[in-house]
Amino acid sequence: MVMSGLFPPFVSTSFSRRKPVGDAPGRPSSGDDASERRINQRFVAWLHGEPCFWVLVEGARIALSDLSLKGFALPATPAFAHGVQFDFTLLREGVPDTIRGRAEAVASFGEGEAVSVGCRIVRFEGDGPERLQDWLVAHVIRSATVRITEKDAVAIVAGHSLV
Repeated sequence: MVMSGLFPPFVSTSFSRRKPVGDAPGRPSSGDDASERRINQRFVAWLHGEPCFWVLVEGARIALSDLSLKGFALPATPAFAHGVQFDFTLLREGVPDTIRGRAEAVASFGEGEAVSVGCRIVRFEGDGPERLQDWLVAHVIRSATVRITEKDAVAIVAGHSLV
């Protein structure tokens, strides 16, 4: 049995612990298989109660719910229906650098106003994977409630999901 209190607050819950969304009108569907698909750990995209990672899609800047090396979650809208692919630009608070690529909406979860869409990154432009890892390592170090080294943060970011 995994106890959620054992994990740092910057670690988000897995899809398998989230309630999948049904085929409600106007809401993306999770498809037939809402089981955990991610291998890498995902991180809450907020710091000190404020969003610190955003995605820019067709000119709209959207605060992310969580972020990992292979994907991200954002609030659901009909534009992000299951299977839809879209170009994106990731943005980080206080950093002029951006990461560009293409993603696909693969799962939805949550209830009521809190429905989110999980997106898998299909491809990055240039050195996007390396820069995203650097962003997440810095985020883990800034978010940690105990002292950790950069080596520890790299292992957390690159390691398998803890939940």
